[in-house]
Amino acid sequence: MPNQLRLNSGANACCGGGGGGGDISLFSDWTQAWRYASLQPTLGQSSATMYGRLPGTSGGNATVAGGGVPSGSGTGGVGGVCGGVGTSSSTHDKLKIGFCTDLDKSVLVNNFEKRGWHQVNGDDDWHFYWAGVQTCRNIFSVDSGYRMHDNQMINHFPNHYELSRKDLLVKNIKRYRKDLERDGNPLAEKTESNNSSGTRYLYLDFVPTTFVLPADYNMFVEEYRKFPLSTWIMKPCGKSQGAGIFLINKLSKLKKWSREAKGPFHPQIAKESYVISRYIDNPLLIGGKKFDLRLYVLVASFRPLKAYLFKQGFCRFCTVKYDTSVTELDNMYVHLTNVSVQKHGGEYNTLHGGKWSVQNLALYLEGTRGKEVTDRLFGAISWLIVHSLRAVAPVMASDRHCFECYGYDIIIDNALKPWLVEVNASPSLTSTTVNDRILKYKLIDNILSVVLPPDGVPDVRWNKVPSADALGNFELLIDEELAAQDEAQNSTASSHPKATKVGSRWK
Repeated sequence: MPNQLRLNSGANACCGGGGGGGDISLFSDWTQAWRYASLQPTLGQSSATMYGRLPGTSGGNATVAGGGVPSGSGTGGVGGVCGGVGTSSSTHDKLKIGFCTDLDKSVLVNNFEKRGWHQVNGDDDWHFYWAGVQTCRNIFSVDSGYRMHDNQMINHFPNHYELSRKDLLVKNIKRYRKDLERDGNPLAEKTESNNSSGTRYLYLDFVPTTFVLPADYNMFVEEYRKFPLSTWIMKPCGKSQGAGIFLINKLSKLKKWSREAKGPFHPQIAKESYVISRYIDNPLLIGGKKFDLRLYVLVASFRPLKAYLFKQGFCRFCTVKYDTSVTELDNMYVHLTNVSVQKHGGEYNTLHGGKWSVQNLALYLEGTRGKEVTDRLFGAISWLIVHSLRAVAPVMASDRHCFECYGYDIIIDNALKPWLVEVNASPSLTSTTVNDRILKYKLIDNILSVVLPPDGVPDVRWNKVPSADALGNFELLIDEELAAQDEAQNSTASSHPKATKVGSRWK
């Protein structure tokens, strides 16, 4: 087994450092836990190499000095900008910010109006658009001919579905692992697998074994027959909120579903795609009930990758105690944690909404399992998020007008291993409880503080490096640009022994 990784400044960027903000003392412990990263190998390489691609080299991560556009940032032909500095303060003083939104949510509108912004229509001259995914597609469509100016921002990347669509997420993660393996990167090291044939990735095993149907049907059958007592979960690729999900433990059930769906599985048959994943049938239970984590991850840029974790995530509990018996296989109140499903159950509690703060989870685990393993769990969660983003970064159109807040859904098994279930590009802003409303209001407020320049005026020429105070309740996960700068500074310091060493930005 490799030794524990000694994190330098660049590695800390990826494993949960960052300025803090927020008033939750528990998360100062979290921050330290995520820096220890005891699951990671000692690679004997630079942190940037550890994460697969060095900023400023092949892969288009170089950044123009002075906050210019990263080389190869893939603006998608929409409002590309050449280097330079931000708009002058005198111009900003005269600029009245117009916002537009497709969602009639008070947590959005109140945050915008608090900043003195005024609401406009999509056809007007807007500066900040909180759009639905379809509106975003229309704006970035070649047919629309729309070209954004320097003082416009929108809340989705053009092809966000590379991360949020279930089949594409799996495809990109598989490709990412294969690329690292081909390059001989230690991250792609494999070990013997306990619950599937052959081997598994030692450090990148955070997605359950998954196949896309109908295309991978034969491969799925081959895997299933090796473990005929296993349970699998079927999900439509393009749906959310628990729609169309069901569990199977027999091939006959899958074949029956196929017949009812009017047509046998066949790669040439065009119909809705599904993913089928090995069901995590040993979830961590609290009070006998299954739960998952909803964590909010803000991406300000994919090239260079700049990502932040909101520290006030929460657990979502099922309303019925967990039961793996065949008779309960179709009971979604036992197996699905989605609030959109659970709120219709007779045991649903409207006071707390079946939710529990991540802080409470951490305290519970420290009390029942110990601090060391709890720290290791949250280090693994940080690792999982960073590498899922690294997996899609090469194919993302990283337009500098864009940012995106993703809802990460993560299951923890009874060995305290986290598994990535899915990523949502439009996490719900509906408030089911008072605490929910407070959390989501703060989430939007903090998002705006992170993605906007210090003067609060959208400007794509800003280098997207917020101050520690601006982070609020966000925690820096990774910033390739800062990691590259720190690495260059450390190299300079090492070549001049008498020079004072610059401290880590993530301490």
